[in-house]
Amino acid sequence: MANSSVFHRPPPTVIEKLTQLNWAMLVVLCLLTGVGLAAQYSVAGGSWSPWAERHALRFLIGLGLLIVIAVVPLWVWLRLAFPAYALALVALALVPLIGTEALGARRWLALGPLSFQPSEMMKVALVMALASYFHMLPADRVSNPLWLLIPAAMIAVPMVLVMRQPDLGTALMMGLIGGGILMMAGAHLFYFAGAAATVLVAVPLVLPHLHDYQRRRVESFLDPSTDPLGAGYHITQSKIALGSGGTSGKGFLGGTQSQLDFLPEKHTDFIFTTIGEEWGFVGSIAVLLLFALLVAVLMGMALATASRFGRLLISGSALIVFGYAAINVGMVSGAVPVVGVPLPFISYGGTSMMTLLFGLGLSMCAYVHRDDDMTGPGRPR
Repeated sequence: MANSSVFHRPPPTVIEKLTQLNWAMLVVLCLLTGVGLAAQYSVAGGSWSPWAERHALRFLIGLGLLIVIAVVPLWVWLRLAFPAYALALVALALVPLIGTEALGARRWLALGPLSFQPSEMMKVALVMALASYFHMLPADRVSNPLWLLIPAAMIAVPMVLVMRQPDLGTALMMGLIGGGILMMAGAHLFYFAGAAATVLVAVPLVLPHLHDYQRRRVESFLDPSTDPLGAGYHITQSKIALGSGGTSGKGFLGGTQSQLDFLPEKHTDFIFTTIGEEWGFVGSIAVLLLFALLVAVLMGMALATASRFGRLLISGSALIVFGYAAINVGMVSGAVPVVGVPLPFISYGGTSMMTLLFGLGLSMCAYVHRDDDMTGPGRPR
């Protein structure tokens, strides 16, 4: 009887699960959101309205959602992975039919008074589905080309749907996330070398078929001076703002480029330029270090997790955060073309904020249940 009590422990209570939360991750999330609130307050001319107060409210709601998700048994999310992917795929397919248009692109679905981007939902759903697939796939089949066709299609189909919106930046993000999970699942590096070669060959073939605005963005990335008042305006003003900040910046609320409305999309995609202008090189590096710390904390959580599903779930969330931050900072600094990717927890945007916190809630769930290898009674194998 004594031995049976060891092997049949009662499931942990909600209070016990809450004590297992990774507080380092929560602290970094709060710090990044605090930076976002300060930046949103500044670009509004020293006002909580219209962006900062909504940003704070969304984060508080999302943080509550994260904690609720974290205490749900991990096997529940394993079972919901493919239905979540199917739902996100259906939503993406509906965008061209009943989606709403803004800024020349049809990317949103309206749900009563609310609107959301299915492409943001798909990033998290893709991570869930790929993690579930590789959790159930025997290790000796991971690099088998026949078994890799399924995850390749799972990545490619939503990428095509998103590119048709058109949203090249989000499509590239999905490719980065999917490819990263394939690599961490153990797929042979030969496949990635082949994919890279395919992309290099395809670029000259794809360029003529880009939308006019996408082609202009690529051209302005290569030489912003070719159209300084048109396609090159965004990156030119962004570089001016970043450079004018110097080492320590112009001071909080002291940014001229943002305060005088020279910066386009100053509260969303180009919010990092406000940070660079007002807080300078030191402040910019501090923000980048916070993102690096968040990714490092997530990877540490993944290493501590017993199940393959949990490890890939956390690693996928780390890839999403890294991809968002790297592409956004590269975009506003002129290192990559302007593709419209927000900066996590700092840029204003409801769908991106909530989906990121949902994904991190799944990561927290995997960490809270890190000793569960998902092979016990009642759990999908």
